[in-house]
Amino acid sequence: MIKTVETISRIDQLIRLQATGTPKSLALRLGISKAKLYRIIDLMKQLNAPVTYNTTAQSFVYKKSVGFTIGFYATEDTIKSN
Repeated sequence: MIKTVETISRIDQLIRLQATGTPKSLALRLGISKAKLYRIIDLMKQLNAPVTYNTTAQSFVYKKSVGFTIGFYATEDTIKSN
């Protein structure tokens, strides 16, 4: 699961830069198969990522601005209780 989250994070970075390249080149860059890439893209869509492929830019892109975070972080309540 951690590997998948890391891959999603990397794809997200590349999408924001509009630098994923073609699905084939992105899969090669990530060291995964094209089939696995499409499974991860589908997972991102299930998590409400508005991702699509732009043939003109030859890159995956977001149809609207979104943010992606995962992990734990301190909240003000946590900071105040310490």
